[in-house]
Amino acid sequence: MKVLFWMCLALTGYAYFGYGVLLWICVSLRRQSIQKADYTPDVSIIIAARNEEANLPSKLENLRMLDYPKERLEIVVTSDGSTDRTAEILLEQPPPVVPILLEESGGKARALNAAVDRAKGEILVFLDARQFLEPNAISELTSCFADPTVGAVSGELLLEDFGAHSHEGLGIYWKIEKIVRKLESASGSVVGVTGAIYAIRRELYTTIPPGTILDDVFVPMNVARQGKRVVFEPAAIARDRFFNEKGKEFSRKVRTLTGNYQLLQLAPWLLSPSNPLLFRFVSHKLLRLLIPVFLPLMVIASGVLGGPFYGAIFWLQVLFYVAAACGSLIPSAKRFKPVGIACTFVMLNTAAAVAFYNFAVGKKVWL
Repeated sequence: MKVLFWMCLALTGYAYFGYGVLLWICVSLRRQSIQKADYTPDVSIIIAARNEEANLPSKLENLRMLDYPKERLEIVVTSDGSTDRTAEILLEQPPPVVPILLEESGGKARALNAAVDRAKGEILVFLDARQFLEPNAISELTSCFADPTVGAVSGELLLEDFGAHSHEGLGIYWKIEKIVRKLESASGSVVGVTGAIYAIRRELYTTIPPGTILDDVFVPMNVARQGKRVVFEPAAIARDRFFNEKGKEFSRKVRTLTGNYQLLQLAPWLLSPSNPLLFRFVSHKLLRLLIPVFLPLMVIASGVLGGPFYGAIFWLQVLFYVAAACGSLIPSAKRFKPVGIACTFVMLNTAAAVAFYNFAVGKKVWL
């Protein structure tokens, strides 16, 4: 039981903190810089849209305000079987918007593949329909491609309303995630990119299998497999908001984590030596999927062991989960930071458990 407890504690600590510390040591010993320069190749912005009539007009207006040479920019938008006015809005747009209209929905992967087939740019920039870009976002992405070792670049997603008490725990989670991505980039390559804003070299694009949930992991991992770096550029900014509707953030996290399981099925090479980022993939992605197994084992082991030391640890864990339950039942309790953190931690790991169930029973999770 002692071995079980300490093993679970060590792996949990490594997944959330130890991996970041290890990356920091690697960066301290040998930092891999990016040779950035003023570089303006032909760019194709790629967007997959389904029933986005509420977001699309403002998104297209936002893209028209980008600080990038207009003659080198095209915007390829696929309407994935939309049943609202998305297709009509696209048909009304002048160049450089290139509309692709799919009569039936085939999922985001199919929509992205269709857009890439039509795109002409040397650099493909993948965006979502909802987020807003800073005017210099595309220029910051392309500047990294002046370095011939770089094959893909992730921008940064800034989530608004960090000051809201109900989102304080998620704010801390995103800050930790941002630090890890910066350290991964500075020491070589990041494992995944920000789905709302990332770019790759056209010749490195790998067709996404139908139904793929995490194109923002599948695409960059294939770039790394071809020997190029995948880097993080925090100056390329897209802005989004936390989902205030009850359960929205949870649903989004379940979808993402289910996608990690799906990737192992779609691309088994990710767990083989042919994956140059194997250690990082396991440390950053897979270990976090196992935390919902480690946590109850730690409670059981410390409860069985008893005694002053393990008994105190057992009751601290119980108190932690009681605080999380209070935060879920009484939202105002999240104003107390420890309660907010406990609530977010339990929410994320509950989402991981639900994701495993979805994958195990073959439940479809749509984007």
